[in-house]
Amino acid sequence: MIAENTQTQMRKGILEYCILSIISRGEIYASDIIGELKKAQLLVVEGTLYPLLTRLKNNGLLSYNWQESTSGPPRKYYKITAEGTEVLSRLDVTWKELLFAVETSLQGRS
Repeated sequence: MIAENTQTQMRKGILEYCILSIISRGEIYASDIIGELKKAQLLVVEGTLYPLLTRLKNNGLLSYNWQESTSGPPRKYYKITAEGTEVLSRLDVTWKELLFAVETSLQGRS
């Protein structure tokens, strides 16, 4: 139980960083974000993703625009803002520091 709780918290902590990284590649539809997260083995459902996207948008890190779809209603495409790019750069540094800390802590473990 303790390991599962820790695993869940670790995944939650990295999710925003991964989402910003994915969106930084270019405009993207929410279903495609979920697909990218699944490829990375970070399984996320729409009920988790949409509130996160809304929070990131409300914090000025993302914007969106509506695009017509050939197969249904218009779709909302997300893109990273200048502020989002700055935050992502800071998160890149933090990630490298954390990666170093974890790898260093694991050295010599059998």
